[in-house]
Amino acid sequence: MPTPVKLLLASTNAGKLREYRALASGRDISVDLLPQFQDMPGFPEDAPTFAENAAGKALHYSKHFRRDSDGIVFADDSGLVVPSLGGAPGVHSARYAGPNATDSERMAKLLTELRGKTGDARKAHFVCVIAAAGGRTIAIFSDLAEGTIAEEPRGRNGFGYDPVFYFPERAKTFAELNEAEKNEISHRGKAFRKLMEYVTSPGRSHIG
Repeated sequence: MPTPVKLLLASTNAGKLREYRALASGRDISVDLLPQFQDMPGFPEDAPTFAENAAGKALHYSKHFRRDSDGIVFADDSGLVVPSLGGAPGVHSARYAGPNATDSERMAKLLTELRGKTGDARKAHFVCVIAAAGGRTIAIFSDLAEGTIAEEPRGRNGFGYDPVFYFPERAKTFAELNEAEKNEISHRGKAFRKLMEYVTSPGRSHIG
C-alpha cells in the first residue's frame, strides 16, 4: 500500500482549502492548513510575478515548519489578468481595491475600469502558480484558465472574481459552475493536479 501524502497549505483561505480538498478526494493525499500558520512570521507577497510569490511563500513557511513533522508545505499565488488593463489586477488581485476590500468591492472596481469596453478588451485569464518546498528543495507548477469579464456578476458559487469571470466553453461564469465543473477546468484545479501527480509519482525527487 502506498504511503498517503500529506500536503499542508500555507494559507488561511478557506475557499482555496475547500477546492484543494475536493481535488484530492479519492487520492492517497490529504490536504490541511499548515499548523500554526498564523503564528509564523508573515511573508511579504510583493514580488512582481505569481511564481516568485508562490516560491517565496513555500520556502519561507517550510523553513518555519517543524521538520520532524510529516507533510509537504505548499503555497500558491493566483489572480486575474486582464491584458487591456496592463495585466491588472494581476499579482495585486487580492488588494486591487485596497487591503481590506471585499470581493464585491474588487469586482466593482474591475467592472468600472472596463466600463464601455467590448470584445478583446474584456478578455482575461486566471493564473495559478503552486510551489511545494522543504528547506531549499522546491517544485513549481502553473496553469491558467482563459475567459472574458462579464458585464455584471452572475452566480453564487466560488469566491473572489468568479462571478465576473465568464468561461465561453461552458457559457457560464465560474460562480455559476458547480464545484466539480469548476475544478475540472479552473487554473487552480489544473495546476494542483500537476502537483498531485508529482508527489505521488514513484520516481519523484524528494521534497524536504
